[in-house]
Amino acid sequence: MKAPILLGAAMLAVPFVTTAPFTTSPSCSQSALPQGVVCAAGRLKITKGGTPGWPLTYAGQGRQVNGIDVEADNVVVDGYTMDGPKAPGIEIHGSNVTVRNTTIKAPKGGDGDGIRFFGDNIGILHNTISDTDNSTGAHADCMQTFATDDEDVASRNVDIENNRCERIDNMCLMAESPNSEAGDGNGEGVSEDWTFKGNYCETKQASQAVMIDDVQNLSLEGNTWAAGPDHAIGLQNKSTGAHVKDNELDPSIKCEVGIDKSARKGYQGPEPKCEP
Repeated sequence: MKAPILLGAAMLAVPFVTTAPFTTSPSCSQSALPQGVVCAAGRLKITKGGTPGWPLTYAGQGRQVNGIDVEADNVVVDGYTMDGPKAPGIEIHGSNVTVRNTTIKAPKGGDGDGIRFFGDNIGILHNTISDTDNSTGAHADCMQTFATDDEDVASRNVDIENNRCERIDNMCLMAESPNSEAGDGNGEGVSEDWTFKGNYCETKQASQAVMIDDVQNLSLEGNTWAAGPDHAIGLQNKSTGAHVKDNELDPSIKCEVGIDKSARKGYQGPEPKCEP
């Protein structure tokens, strides 16, 4: 597993404070923002990064924003708060991007997701995402990725560790890759070499906490599967090489791993007892 490169970081505290909830467009002075950050209706758009060995850090220091879009490589987003942001609360398009120590509560609109990510060498670390909502017909996941076009691309070397997904209507992680079973993938690239470790997943309505479709070499270790989905992990459509160990299950979950025949190669972990 190749972790995101964080050898050094140029620190940049974005001098921007808004109030929540965002019933009106908050004050947003572009002159007060650093180069590479655009603000619209309280949502930050980051377009400037650093270098692979010296990523540029945007330090929120607890500031409230209405969501964040990262459209750059070599970026660290640290310490922002979002209460009722436009969904997804954070969306990543870039490589060598880390999002850490953020809080995202009750994302609104769209498909209702907390975080979406697209690119290589992604780190999602020590974040809290809560209260996603399926009531409008959304599939409101804590975290989601897919690979359907030139912007929403496959992801390699992804590290998702020590996050809390609390009161999530849909899945903790929904991952679909270029050759997804849904048939809407772009067929380009691969999603592989992921670590999903030490996360707390409270799934309220979905059949599984984590659904993996066409992602290879995924480690799921030391997670807590809370609430009561039918099963904790679904592995399908050539999601080979998965390693599952040391996870804690809510007593109501009778099957930890569901798997299909195409994902059996290289699997290590508890004996699968159900379909994905």
